[in-house]
Amino acid sequence: MAVEIAISSVLLAQITDHAAGCADEVCGLVFGDRQRVSAVTRCFNVAADPARRFAIDPRALIEAHRAARGGGPQPIGHYHSHPGGSSAPSPRDAADAIEEGALWLIVGAAEVRAWRAIRGGAVEGRFEPVGLRMAG
Repeated sequence: MAVEIAISSVLLAQITDHAAGCADEVCGLVFGDRQRVSAVTRCFNVAADPARRFAIDPRALIEAHRAARGGGPQPIGHYHSHPGGSSAPSPRDAADAIEEGALWLIVGAAEVRAWRAIRGGAVEGRFEPVGLRMAG
């Protein structure tokens, strides 16, 4: 796995704490750059069936992009959980991955793994694995 991104244990704990004990999929936005995750923000899952899929509240997405244009942190992707499932992307995730290059952090089986959405990826034809390097 040649591609890596740095993330702090504090941010990883925020993600896993959000997912802990939730029967529905949880989701949030991830901020930073191609080298480092600098922040995460919880979002409402507005999917019609949140037990089986996620959809980030569009208002949170709009606000994040508006803030970034004003000099705020840059959204680079999102996180979501697979309650009772693995931390690998599902076929549904592959079908929903529209933003090329977006970082996907997936919580499942008590771990968080990172993926980058790319065309023709090795996983589900849509993702490449990204290593998570603990930093700070």
